[in-house]
Amino acid sequence: MIFLLGLTGSIGMGKSTTARLFAEEGCAVWDADAAVHRLYSKGGAAVEPFAKAFPEAIEDGVVSRPRLKDIIGKDPGALAQIEAIVHPLVGQDRENFLRTADTDIAVLDIPLLFETGGEKSMDATVCVTTPPGVQRARVLERGTMTEAQFEAILAKQMPDEEKRRRADFIIVTDTVEHAREQVQDVVKQIRSRLANA
Repeated sequence: MIFLLGLTGSIGMGKSTTARLFAEEGCAVWDADAAVHRLYSKGGAAVEPFAKAFPEAIEDGVVSRPRLKDIIGKDPGALAQIEAIVHPLVGQDRENFLRTADTDIAVLDIPLLFETGGEKSMDATVCVTTPPGVQRARVLERGTMTEAQFEAILAKQMPDEEKRRRADFIIVTDTVEHAREQVQDVVKQIRSRLANA
């Protein structure tokens, strides 16, 4: 039996780095954002359903995220339709991953884990966190969004304090070394639990 560990955290908290650290400890890692990217790419499972429901969202055989944003901007009700297409496909991608994962711990990297109630299907959850100033600096240093866009994303996400309160484990990503020590400790605790089950 594979132990399912849900990994979450707000934007700029160090989730990708933490997922990589879990992989270094021999955990299989599934990334929800990467799954959506696969589904939207040429030949991806989401292209055909989107071509039928929102033909204007298809550009050069792929689902265009900017075009989806435009569609939602013009018709907020379209979001529910988009989610109805994407969520089952993402779920199928995750099932396929778990069926082939050859490991004792599978880390499922899901940004909106608590927002979507995804924690109910996990054996435990881990939240990555860092001070707000560090978070803001990390996001803005990427140069991919403005301060206003960052604030808009933050407003949609569950507050960090609430995520930490709900999580079984917390990993502070102030430095990679500190994060690695905490990841190793979480893995050790889970493996000890599995050994004594």
